[in-house]
Amino acid sequence: MSEGRPHGAIRGMDERELDTITRLSRIGVSLSVERDLDRLLERIVEEVCGFLNADGGTLYLREGDALRFAISRNETLGIRMGGRSGTPVNIPPLPLDPAFVSSYAILNNQTVNIPDVYTSTLFDFTGPKKFDADRKYLTRSMLVVPMADHEGTVIGALQLVNCIDPHDGRLGPFEEQYVILAQSLASQAAVAINNSRLLRETERLFEAFLTVMATGLDARSKYTHGHVRRVAGLTMELARAVDAATDGPFADVHFSENDFRELWIAGWMHDIGKIVSPQHIMDKATKLEGIYDRVALLAERFGRYREHVRADARERQLAALRDGGGEAAVAAIETELAATMTTLANDTAFVLSCNEPQEFMDDLRIGCLNAIRARYADPATGAPLVTDEEMHYLLIRKGSLTDEERKIMQDHIVVTQRMLEKIPFPTKLKNAPLYAGSHHETLDGKGYPSGLTGDHMPLQSRMLCITDFLEALTASDRPYKKAMPLAKAFDILRGEVGRGKLDADLVALLEKADVFPTFQEKDLRGEYAVDHTTKE
Repeated sequence: MSEGRPHGAIRGMDERELDTITRLSRIGVSLSVERDLDRLLERIVEEVCGFLNADGGTLYLREGDALRFAISRNETLGIRMGGRSGTPVNIPPLPLDPAFVSSYAILNNQTVNIPDVYTSTLFDFTGPKKFDADRKYLTRSMLVVPMADHEGTVIGALQLVNCIDPHDGRLGPFEEQYVILAQSLASQAAVAINNSRLLRETERLFEAFLTVMATGLDARSKYTHGHVRRVAGLTMELARAVDAATDGPFADVHFSENDFRELWIAGWMHDIGKIVSPQHIMDKATKLEGIYDRVALLAERFGRYREHVRADARERQLAALRDGGGEAAVAAIETELAATMTTLANDTAFVLSCNEPQEFMDDLRIGCLNAIRARYADPATGAPLVTDEEMHYLLIRKGSLTDEERKIMQDHIVVTQRMLEKIPFPTKLKNAPLYAGSHHETLDGKGYPSGLTGDHMPLQSRMLCITDFLEALTASDRPYKKAMPLAKAFDILRGEVGRGKLDADLVALLEKADVFPTFQEKDLRGEYAVDHTTKE
């Protein structure tokens, strides 16, 4: 179908009227779809200046009792300040004083049309005149339109200067038809600005709520404080490295601003289910630690046994003296006691060392522990000094958690998924729960809770798997392990790649691009204590 003049409702309109309606419609659509506030403000000024043939325009936003310069444009002088494409605005805010024309327009919600600034006595034009003198410019006409939203709240003003005749280029006043159009555009702009602000504030509120939840989780444990922040930040740095790759497997992978924000949220949310994990398991520094620390009872039991052995030796020495054994018998018992006490001290130290999660319990250590347990019993009851329950914990081969406790900790992923399912994530963040809820999955399908395989794990989930693992290896605030040197941590990551659990390309990029050192530098500067959701 060929393009032509529409029929019906607009019959009888001339070309100029039709062009005006078309341009207004395009501007309205343009303002309604833009979500970036800086870009929106820039577009408002440029569209209005173009529509009204203004040589320059300034957009002021009201902030309390002051006016902030948000955007300033002047075609003749080549001035572009503010917005996404302009230089930073370095003009201080203006006081909201009715002596200034823009302040007057805002305070009275009234459009002001000045045909000639230099002959007008209505307002203080010291500022524009000084501007002209400094730049050899002539500000002749000025149109100031308050920006009032649908509720009548004035949020700022559009100040246009020098209406230029499109036919001969001469300066002239803004005609009445321009005033009406400017008021219409200013009203649309105010609504668009409020919508953009509301959207941004809603997003910030949502993200702040999630961040506060994660911060509260971190604060529950003195040992993992900062873990969530570090994982989120490290994941962002890895994502930036992927996005920046110009060759290799990620050359064609790029993330939008929303993709980064979605991943940031997932990073902050990945452990939120731990909010229901028992504190004594989350903070378990040693194997016998629980609601109370069992090691104190175990040490006391061995201490009482040691005193029993010493008391028994003294009684035997007294008996030897009564029986006429003399000093030789007493000395022999003392020698035997010293040897027994040395053995007992060594055995006690070994048992207590088995309580430390850093000590890997191989078969040899397990055999020694079983032998010691069989060697000592309570003199009064005959029960082993090391109880069945204590043996259950001391025999943990690696770490500080039993299989039962580890299962409880692993259940935090299920809780994370359930919690995030209840949150109405906006469409552009809809994948955050998936990424957060799959950071303990592995490519071979042996992870948890769903046993996903690599084919069902998005790239973002694979990133979180790796960064969560690396942070755990290198963390210096865990009582059950020492901070691991980065080189050794990468050895372990490569080992997991060899076992088919982690993404080989991501691990290689993580090391090659120096992602971890970059993250550490930024984290030390406090960059990841605030919202860092974009690539910039």
